[in-house]
Amino acid sequence: MPSERTSRAHRVVVLALPGVIPFELSIPHRIFGRAFSPAGDPLYTVVTCTSVPGLVPTEADFEVYVEHGPETLATADTVLVPAAYEPDVLFRDGRLPGPLAEIFARIRPGTRMASICTGGFYLAAAGYLDGRPATTHWSWAERFQRLFPSVRVDPDVLYVDDGDVLTSAGVAAGIDLCLHLVRRDHGSAIANDVARRSVVPPHRDGGQAQYVRRPVPEPQLATTSAARGWALGRLHQPIQLRDLAEQESMSVRTFTRRFREEVGVSPGQWLTQQRVERARQLLESTDLSVDEVARSAGFGTAQSMRQHLQSALGVPPTTYRRTFRADRA
Repeated sequence: MPSERTSRAHRVVVLALPGVIPFELSIPHRIFGRAFSPAGDPLYTVVTCTSVPGLVPTEADFEVYVEHGPETLATADTVLVPAAYEPDVLFRDGRLPGPLAEIFARIRPGTRMASICTGGFYLAAAGYLDGRPATTHWSWAERFQRLFPSVRVDPDVLYVDDGDVLTSAGVAAGIDLCLHLVRRDHGSAIANDVARRSVVPPHRDGGQAQYVRRPVPEPQLATTSAARGWALGRLHQPIQLRDLAEQESMSVRTFTRRFREEVGVSPGQWLTQQRVERARQLLESTDLSVDEVARSAGFGTAQSMRQHLQSALGVPPTTYRRTFRADRA
C-alpha cells in the first residue's frame, strides 16, 4: 500500500555492480523517472551508485560511468539491485565478499529492497530473503534455491511482493516490478500513465507464469486476443468460459489450452485479475459505493469483491480507497 506522504520525492538508489546487464540497469530510471503527480511534480528521484565510482564493466561490450559511490545507499528510501554476474563466489558459493558485504551494511534499516533477475542473489546473500518468498529468472531458480535453502523460491511467477522486500524474474519482469511499485505507492492512474509513456502493458499480475511456452503465437494459428478484447468490454457482465471460446470459434478445451499458452494463466484467473484491476481504478478515481464498484467490475456482490481484493491486495476495498484518498489529500 502507499507509503506515508513526504515533502520530497521518494529516493530510489540503483546499485550497479560489475557485470550488470545494461537493459535491466536502465529500467528503474525509465519507469520511476516518468512518474509524476497530477500537478506535474516528480514522484521519485533515481540515483545510480556503485562500489567504486568510475567505469563499471557490464555484461555487454561496453562500460558505464557511475559517479556516485556506496555511501549513496544510506540515502535511499528504496534500493534496487539489477542483475549482475560478478563476483563468481556469489553464484558459486552464495557468499558476498567482505567489501561487498560492507556495501550492503551501509543500507539503513527499514529501507525497501528490490531486485531484478539475479539481483536477488545479492539480497539473499546479504540476509534480506531469509525465510521469505522470492523469485528470480527461471533458468537460475534451481541454483538460487540450492545456494539459499532458507529462501522460499517460486520459479514460476513474474515477481514477488513481500512488503519491504520485492524480487522479480528477468528482463521484462523488472518493468512489471517497477510498475507494481509505482501502482502500490501512488495508484493505478499514475502507474498506467507511466506505462503509456513507456509503451508497455500497464499491468501484468505478479502471479502470472514466468515461462510461457509460446509467448508469440505462430501466424498460422488462431489466437485468443479477440476474446480478451471482447471480455474487457463486458467485465460488468457474467462471462462464462464457453462465451470466450465462442468468440474464437473454438471448443472450450482448445480455447483453454491456447489461452494458457498465450497468456500464461487460465481464462478464469485472467478474468479475476482484470476485474481486480478495474475495481482498483474505480475505488481510486470515483465515488461509487463499494456495492456499485463490485457490480461495475463484474464481481456481482460486495462480499465477492472483498474476498478477491483481500486475496490480491491484502486489504478490503474500503481500506484500499481510504489509503489512496488520504495519499492525495
